[in-house]
Amino acid sequence: MATVSGILGTLVPPSQRQTAADVTEALDLGSGDRVGKRSGFLIMLTLAGIVAIAGVLTDSTATVIGAMIIAPLGTPILAIGLGIVTGHLSLVVRSILWVLGGVAIVIVLGLFFSMFVATPQSLESNSQVLGRTSPSFMDLVAALATGFAGGFAMCRKDLSAVLPGVAIAISLVPPLGVVGVCAGQGLWADAAGALWLFLSNVVALVIAGSIVFTLAGYAREPGSSRVANRRRAYLIVSALMVVIAIPLAVNSVVSIALARWSVTIQQATTDWLADEAGARVYGVDWSGANATVEITTEDGSTPSIEALRTSLAGVLPGVVGVYIDVGQGTEIKIR
Repeated sequence: MATVSGILGTLVPPSQRQTAADVTEALDLGSGDRVGKRSGFLIMLTLAGIVAIAGVLTDSTATVIGAMIIAPLGTPILAIGLGIVTGHLSLVVRSILWVLGGVAIVIVLGLFFSMFVATPQSLESNSQVLGRTSPSFMDLVAALATGFAGGFAMCRKDLSAVLPGVAIAISLVPPLGVVGVCAGQGLWADAAGALWLFLSNVVALVIAGSIVFTLAGYAREPGSSRVANRRRAYLIVSALMVVIAIPLAVNSVVSIALARWSVTIQQATTDWLADEAGARVYGVDWSGANATVEITTEDGSTPSIEALRTSLAGVLPGVVGVYIDVGQGTEIKIR
């Protein structure tokens, strides 16, 4: 027990520990100056949403980072974790409602600004969109680490200066802007991917915040509920984490596999065309499990397809199809 106490004392030193009342005042939009807190939240969230969407549409990383700094959405999310730890159901419900309200505001803004998108295809090459429509397991890991940083920054007096960095590290408002913009252009799969990224970040923040607030001892403070079923709340949040994590892990595995197969296909095609004058191999495009590699040759001719088919047979799984695009809309099926 002494060792555990020593570890906890190192993580949250008593001299630097914020009281539960102080943390509640900082996170709960329903305590203290409620009018001031709520108006400030709505104003800054709306402005952050506009800045984030403008950054997405102009493909400006700097602008998107600016939106992250001023976005206040992390406040009610961490408040959910605090409410779970202290056993205050009203704080949890109130904070969830504020998060949902914030989600609605930013998505509606994204739908409005989607009218300024020239064509849906213009979003396909936008790095701000691409980086938020296909979340991976590492996004979840980063969100968890950011949640721990945010939790420690809230419950330790000496770490309050890191809060702007925490805001930059976690992606909350920009994905919601992408949801609205993509939905407005009918790109429902991309909108769903961005929404999944947002949800995974929310769940990660709640779990990490709950762990830190528990380590800080807020569950044992006089103001905490003695009858709340915290174990059930922890189980529900943990189950949500599993539900969120599985698709992200699958997406990561698929992305890694596609990247490796792309290299294999490109290298095999390059070797296949090694003796062709002026031959050039371009990138590999995927549509489901089918890969299309674009090539050009000086005279438009190609070597025997069987040679490439044999080369790929032993290095790709059977579910992967490969097509060669020789230009002018002509594609040759390899496997």
